[in-house]
Amino acid sequence: MLALGVLSSIVSAWAQDQVQILAEGKVTDARTGKGVKAAIRYSSIPTGSIFGRFNDSTFSFNIFGTAKYQITAQAEGYNPNTVIVDPKDIDASHKVLRDIRLVPKGQTMILDHLIFAKGKSVIDPKSYTQLDEVVEMMKENTHIEIQLEGHTDNVGGSKANLELSQDRVDAVKRYMVDKGISKGRIQTKAFGGTQPLRNEMTPEARSLNRRVEMRILKD
Repeated sequence: MLALGVLSSIVSAWAQDQVQILAEGKVTDARTGKGVKAAIRYSSIPTGSIFGRFNDSTFSFNIFGTAKYQITAQAEGYNPNTVIVDPKDIDASHKVLRDIRLVPKGQTMILDHLIFAKGKSVIDPKSYTQLDEVVEMMKENTHIEIQLEGHTDNVGGSKANLELSQDRVDAVKRYMVDKGISKGRIQTKAFGGTQPLRNEMTPEARSLNRRVEMRILKD
């Protein structure tokens, strides 16, 4: 006879399996927010046993079990982009919502969820999801080569800021190499505080200026 706790777990797991979860999102231009018609591919991670395709500016598909899914969008004139959806992020309507922003070719993409310890090159674990998305994009597009470009704010000495920005992009490169990307496909460049996005001397401006950008060198 099954113990009450074991039986409860089985019933709970069965009930969860009966909930239909949808992954939904839009493909948009990162500059304008307008929809972009794209070739969209999705597959379960890590096996890829569940997969599908769309040719549209939106997507919607069922998520089965607890597997994560990667979704890649490609459109003419844009760099490809990949996002990862996780069933744990389900909302009250049984959906996992995730949009894909496409950056025009020749422009850099700011890794806006990349966080470092203050004044250091230690990557915050909260950043891993976005870095994993870049890794999956490069695994799916094996010809792509990128350049990681590091920027700091203008607080402190210029030499120290240049070294910090280099240490940070090197840390990102190591993470991606450890995840299986050839180091020859990743270049790095440090700018320190010489290319601010904003010049105001405010905490908000400094936060925006501390960033890592990704440039696709070869596609």
